[in-house]
Amino acid sequence: MTGIVYKSTGSWYTVKTENNEFLECRIKGKFRIKGIKSTNPIAVGDRVNYELDTSADVTIGVINEIHDRKNYIVRKSVNLSKQTHIIASNIDVVFLLITINNPVTTTSFIDRFLVTAEAYGIKAVLVFNKIDTYDEATLDEQLYLQYVYSNIGYTCLRVSAKEGKGLDELKDLMTGKVSMFSGHSGVGKSTLVNALEPTLNLKTKEISDSHSQGQHTTTFAEMFDLSFDAKIIDTPGIRGFGVVDMEKQEIGDYFPEFFALKQECKFNNCLHKEEPHCAVKEALDNDEIAWSRYKSYIQILEGDEEQHYRTDIYGEGKAPVEE
Repeated sequence: MTGIVYKSTGSWYTVKTENNEFLECRIKGKFRIKGIKSTNPIAVGDRVNYELDTSADVTIGVINEIHDRKNYIVRKSVNLSKQTHIIASNIDVVFLLITINNPVTTTSFIDRFLVTAEAYGIKAVLVFNKIDTYDEATLDEQLYLQYVYSNIGYTCLRVSAKEGKGLDELKDLMTGKVSMFSGHSGVGKSTLVNALEPTLNLKTKEISDSHSQGQHTTTFAEMFDLSFDAKIIDTPGIRGFGVVDMEKQEIGDYFPEFFALKQECKFNNCLHKEEPHCAVKEALDNDEIAWSRYKSYIQILEGDEEQHYRTDIYGEGKAPVEE
């Protein structure tokens, strides 16, 4: 029997069966030693085979096989840096929710997320949320970021979940697809899902007053069927985003504006650092590439941890974001 994983709590999995019923399942221990190096061998979005276990008072499923994934999105595990955590799988489009100062979403975080989406072949859309709260300075910063990323080729939406602005455009991009919402805690993922489908009534919390940090409301990844022919995977808030499993020579390929210039570099294996006649560095000097993007690239290339700084248009760090 085959089904799709709709919820993962780490030890139990809610599977939607071919009869459109939901069944609580567990996995056989062998999944943890089959060479899957992630902290969660099964992720929301996985297609799985299962068998029924009727030996207890309540019938449960036992997952015995995972179908091949068309893609998945992964990051470093929070507590186990040498392991990875699969956020979700079999995704058609991922929406990264961004807020300018409530809480701050850094360019470093945005770029690491986009690089990972590019690496795993997932279309990414940037959603600037809470636009109803922007003052003039915040609006200028948001519009600049939108300018940077739309010029690269990323679709950018301006949304207010509370006022219903931009929801129709968002629904159009979600219809007929499996979508994932991601971003920091407090950027409004659950609020936005509720605005799209009020009957879900997902739990939400206000931003912490002390550090303008979001509070976790979604504890586990979970997929929902929406009334307008769409599926949405709501995920826990991510504080940091560690890039994994990338060779230095390929990182630049996941920056679309770098990849477009790659053939013009003198050396085929150019890392866009000190090499002579580098087309990427020349474009950077001519302000054809954003300094914030180049700074993110160098951080990833050198294996630095995510920098919790907001970056201005010249790539210079502003005040650190409080933890």
